Amino acid sequence: MKLTIVVIEDDDTSALVRKLLEQGYHSTKLASTGGFLLQGNTTLLIGVEDDEVDSVLAIIRSTCVRRKKLLPHTTSELPTAINLPIEIEAGGAIVFVVDVHDYYKL
Repeated sequence: MKLTIVVIEDDDTSALVRKLLEQGYHSTKLASTGGFLLQGNTTLLIGVEDDEVDSVLAIIRSTCVRRKKLLPHTTSELPTAINLPIEIEAGGAIVFVVDVHDYYKL
């Protein structure tokens, strides 16, 4: 058995959970905060059999795609400066797959 730990943007959470459920995969959702932009994200814990990992990864790849995003930018150096948005790459997923030594459903 494997534990798949998936960190995604909040915007992708509902679509990913829905697609996982459609394929029979259940997940536990944890709220978390990213380190770079300090924006909300979601961590999903998905327990699967070893031979199901590739199927789960395919669902994640097709749902959590990378995309360009504009963030408002304010500068404190010059109070009269024009505020221009900053383009960043967002989306995608960080996935960890770890072996599960024991599993209990109590």
